[in-house]
Amino acid sequence: MLGQDLMTALAHEDVTAVAADRTALDIADPARVRDAFTAHRPAVVVNCAAWTAVDDAESQEDAALRVNGTGPAVLAAACREHGAVLLHVSTDYVFAGDGDRPYAEDAPTGPRSAYGRTKLAGERAVLETLPETGYVVRTAWLYGAGGANFVRTMIRLEGVKDTLDVVDDQRGQPTWTVDLAGQLVRLGQAALDGTAPAGVYHGTSGGATTWFGLTREIFRLLGADPARVRPTTSGAFARPAPRPAFSVLAHDRFAAAGIAPLRDWRTALEEAFPALLAAERPLVSGRPG
Repeated sequence: MLGQDLMTALAHEDVTAVAADRTALDIADPARVRDAFTAHRPAVVVNCAAWTAVDDAESQEDAALRVNGTGPAVLAAACREHGAVLLHVSTDYVFAGDGDRPYAEDAPTGPRSAYGRTKLAGERAVLETLPETGYVVRTAWLYGAGGANFVRTMIRLEGVKDTLDVVDDQRGQPTWTVDLAGQLVRLGQAALDGTAPAGVYHGTSGGATTWFGLTREIFRLLGADPARVRPTTSGAFARPAPRPAFSVLAHDRFAAAGIAPLRDWRTALEEAFPALLAAERPLVSGRPG
């Protein structure tokens, strides 16, 4: 999702960019990364690659670590050798998720899942290898038209379920990949201009809600009755990996760098909705939203 929207955002800015999926480039393979850098000589590298199967990581932590930890380390080493800036996308799962106020960029980490541990390893590799040119952008609750995600799933289920029970004890910031892609472009330019210091940034939408609140807003945009969405607890959906109860992130470092933080999640969702609906229900037309 994010990679597709990032390439679109770069095209709009008339930036020459090369995209490589995992079949074209294994980021944990130093030789292949070296060849890619030699061929393209990038000024900025954006790492959107990640093992995001949170539950599978619990039983396959070594495999997840190869993508989430080793891969960023290899990219960071290549960026150091070639003098390139690295923007590395990370996650709210590096925090314990038991807070009650937005996590600052320098808040203590404490991942409670294998996924979170492997992503934190990637963050540390980037920041330690590239103290002056390494940028970690944590995000959360991503949705977009270019892949499977919670919002698209709820659009689909609204058409086939009379009611939906949705978790109401996890709080976070739904974030449109189009918005995050634009923010990454702005940060990359600021990094090249020397106006944004290296380090950790938080790339999530403003405001906060629960999965239940998000689903009710989705139903509203569909013209469906939000009362069909019923609140439940995380305990009703037992999973191998614990989910953060609180994933709200603060955005002070973007503001300090002169880059406006992302807009409120409701505003973004409303603008995104036609594309999301078209992606999930391509044969349906004339629906509200």
